[in-house]
Amino acid sequence: MDNPVKIFSGSASRYLAEKIAEGYGKELGKVSFVRFSDGEFQTAYEESVRGSDLFIVQSTFPPTENLFELLLMIDAAKRASARQIIAVIPYMGFARQDRKDQPRVAIGAKLVANLLQAAGATRIMTMDLHADQIQGFFDVPVDHLYSSSIFIPYIQSLNLADLTIAAPDMGGSKRANAYSKYLGVNMAICYKERKIHNQVARMALIGDVVGKDVVLIDDIIDTAGTITMAADMMIEKGANSVRAFCTHPVLSGSAYEKIENSKITELVVTNTIPLKHESPKIKVLSVADLFADVVSKVHNYESISSTFIC
Repeated sequence: MDNPVKIFSGSASRYLAEKIAEGYGKELGKVSFVRFSDGEFQTAYEESVRGSDLFIVQSTFPPTENLFELLLMIDAAKRASARQIIAVIPYMGFARQDRKDQPRVAIGAKLVANLLQAAGATRIMTMDLHADQIQGFFDVPVDHLYSSSIFIPYIQSLNLADLTIAAPDMGGSKRANAYSKYLGVNMAICYKERKIHNQVARMALIGDVVGKDVVLIDDIIDTAGTITMAADMMIEKGANSVRAFCTHPVLSGSAYEKIENSKITELVVTNTIPLKHESPKIKVLSVADLFADVVSKVHNYESISSTFIC
């Protein structure tokens, strides 16, 4: 007998989980969330999950309660005898802490991987990890999806006259290079120096952007300091226009104000994280259909390689 698929959502990602379930052709499962007077909370499934392939959708952006809620849901599913427990984490928080880059710091991404496995996750599905090597932190299968399958068709639809792909920093050069190779266009790279976290001290440009329609590619925009500085610099260097594409719109602090006051023509993001408020410069593309397709492929033991563009 085929094992049934059931899709549930944590409270932070219900807006996306509903669309994933609709794209798959199922209703979202029922789960309760109870908060006690002291702030402690409890999750519970309101239907049987015994023997099912359970997909739990929850991005782990702040507050950290979102991560802990996901852990509780995984633990509850394990204790309720779900056959497989797949944590669908469109945005994986703490992924920027992927290495020990200074003395006496934690490797947060590894700790999160350990917690998810200890809770009982048998598989992880996520998108655009900050560093590919985080997949190796897990001892269970990881389906790592890429927003390029959503962004590239949109970039092609813009029909930009003289397209150039750019990376806002050296860390994003591999991602930008994949886009530029696929699209057959040139690439530029911004080199930045930081004195403290979330603040760029100096930035320089490597490459030619004169008269170009530049598309900046990044995985996360947090304070928007890097992306807006890069865009403004490229316009000063002679670029015709600058658009930015980012998978995970963290957009903390004064990020919205920086974007609206910058030379960025358009910021294109996905809905792995909900926007705090709308902006005329920000366009949101949905990842729901992509995740629904991969949920189907994972359940049916089919290859997901067809979802990759670059």
